[in-house]
Amino acid sequence: MLNNRLWRGNLEWIRVISHWLKPEIRQSSGYPILLLGGVALLVSTAIGIANLGTNADIARRQLEDLQVTLQQVVPAEYYDNEPVRDTVTIQEGDRSVQVYRARRKGQVQAVSFRTTAPGYGSSEMVLIVGVDRDGKLLGVRVISHAETPGLGDKIETSKSNWILGFTGRSLSDPPPAGWGVKKDGGVFDQFTGATITPRAVVKSIKGGLEFFAAHRAVLLDEASGGHDQ
Repeated sequence: MLNNRLWRGNLEWIRVISHWLKPEIRQSSGYPILLLGGVALLVSTAIGIANLGTNADIARRQLEDLQVTLQQVVPAEYYDNEPVRDTVTIQEGDRSVQVYRARRKGQVQAVSFRTTAPGYGSSEMVLIVGVDRDGKLLGVRVISHAETPGLGDKIETSKSNWILGFTGRSLSDPPPAGWGVKKDGGVFDQFTGATITPRAVVKSIKGGLEFFAAHRAVLLDEASGGHDQ
């Protein structure tokens, strides 16, 4: 609606400007170029104004979506703050990881963060994990993927409860050798006809727990480091 109003306003300005231009200008060979330039300027201005008007709404919606996602991996009883606004950024090599901290009475009780796994073809699976201060998984969700429908998409909670089986696990449960699918000697089920996807997810989750262990003091706000937001 806003774009339509701006567009109609631009057309009106073009008609006004065209009317007030001297006849010799309107009849000159450069008039079409001048008019086209004016249209382009007005259109770009309208788009810029429209973007300014919608950016705040988009940012608010993204924040709401993120809050819903975090609530799926960190139960509400773990915090009385807003984890989405209490973050610390960890730099590991060439990657930057933003971590959301769940506090109760000022103490960090759990954290959540994204981790990735190679997906079908050249795609990437993006997961978010919640970990309590003792290094135990509170929840895991796959928030984006391009896996084969009917096979690899069983990582979604709407298709199966497989991903829920990680809740309560830690680096010591199972022991390191158990962090794999059963086909590889681990404790986690693979899908019928699809082993690559669950294998990659298991590895990614284990990597997330290792990340937490490596940066535990900073993530729990018990040491200086990272970059607090």
